[in-house]
Amino acid sequence: MSFDIDLTLKRGERTIACRFAAPTGITALVGPSGAGKSSVLEAIAGLLRPTAGRIVVGGAVLYDSAAGVNLPPEARACGMVFQDLRLFPHRRVRDNLTYGEKLAPPERRFLSLDEAAAFLDIAPLLGRRPRTLSGGEAQRVAIGRALLSGPRFLLMDEPLTALDDARREAIIAVIERIRAELALPILLVSHDRADVARLADQVVELRP
Repeated sequence: MSFDIDLTLKRGERTIACRFAAPTGITALVGPSGAGKSSVLEAIAGLLRPTAGRIVVGGAVLYDSAAGVNLPPEARACGMVFQDLRLFPHRRVRDNLTYGEKLAPPERRFLSLDEAAAFLDIAPLLGRRPRTLSGGEAQRVAIGRALLSGPRFLLMDEPLTALDDARREAIIAVIERIRAELALPILLVSHDRADVARLADQVVELRP
């Protein structure tokens, strides 16, 4: 599984250009605020359409402007963890997780709800609502929902932001376990050089 990205985006008056190839493992996308890091993730996920370019993940062409290919988000087999998490506030943790599970066709499912809850140590949280969770707990639930969608790869937007040291360590451990035990390639956005140095197998710098 590898990322082969070459795309151009327009956000308002700005043009964002991003080109990189990365093998399996964890790839960190870094750069100053406003460089377009989150926009690149959204384009790879199919939530934002580039003006031109090509997006290939694991040999599968997700977007190719020249060939007229633009797969919808649900066909990209991508697990997305947003910076604001986007958990459903009116649903309990169990229902947030099963929402992800319902998105996965049977042939792509590699974790059951119970397995994901054990893997992420969130089984005691299943009956609670998102507003009662700590930042680290909510982050683990968001990661669980992404994993239960049966992804071929993960996109994570600032997964360590606004966490205290203990919770940051717990989420770093989760990300490292995903790499080691589930072998899912991860593209993550981070502004913290120390986190990048610890986690990333390769680093891509995006400049404004």
